[in-house]
Amino acid sequence: MMGTGVGLTVGFIFGSYSIMRQGAGPRGFVGTLSQYMLSSAATLGFFLAIGSVIRSDSGQIQYHPSLMQQSQKMALASPVLRQEVYRASRAEAFQRMKRRWDAEKQREAESPRF
Repeated sequence: MMGTGVGLTVGFIFGSYSIMRQGAGPRGFVGTLSQYMLSSAATLGFFLAIGSVIRSDSGQIQYHPSLMQQSQKMALASPVLRQEVYRASRAEAFQRMKRRWDAEKQREAESPRF
């Protein structure tokens, strides 16, 4: 719907410009302008409809069961993927960040400036 509306608007703009530059032609003003508008609306509506189908708003992506089994096997086989993620509290993360900033300031102070 949006693509069709945008296409109608674009067709009106470019069709009007074309009619002003080249004249209406044998079909007249209304016939020429409507052809521009309808062809532009059909083109943009078609391509934007394809885009909305490709990028659907479904919450979950459905994978084939064999792909899910294969990814689970790979996760179990890899020691990196089996490690638990360490989550620091906010205070711990702030202390770690402050230590890194202090170390960086110290490195900058010790390095010679040109």
